[in-house]
Amino acid sequence: MAERTFFDQVLDAFEGFVGGALGVPHSSTHRRGLKVWFGDATREHYEAQLIRVPTGTALEIGFHSEHPKPTDNESVLARLLAAEESWRPELGDEAEAGAFIGSDKWRRISEVWEQPDPEDLEAAIEVAARLADYAIGLEPVRTATS
Repeated sequence: MAERTFFDQVLDAFEGFVGGALGVPHSSTHRRGLKVWFGDATREHYEAQLIRVPTGTALEIGFHSEHPKPTDNESVLARLLAAEESWRPELGDEAEAGAFIGSDKWRRISEVWEQPDPEDLEAAIEVAARLADYAIGLEPVRTATS
């Protein structure tokens, strides 16, 4: 049996935090991250991933819009920002909206943390809780019909 990674543990805790309230989560984990989406929206998803920063490696947690067309990503971000009053109290000022870190054609609402210790189960639970905050706060807006 394969060894469970830090992000497998994050996924387990995340699923516990969101339950079935947002629908059935689909996911993909790898050694550097976790991606979760609901329904068929693979281009719009929640992610906890290790990223490169000038000082080394950090952890990004939040929402990504990764459509091939930059205008589609701008539209998704604009729709989420138009309802900011519904999710900002939960996510706080730490949630930054704008260009994706490392690609200016994608968009994000996310925050960056120090890289967690991959052996720390408490850290995995904290990451899962914060990722769940993003999903619980943003998914109702993302899926609302205009």
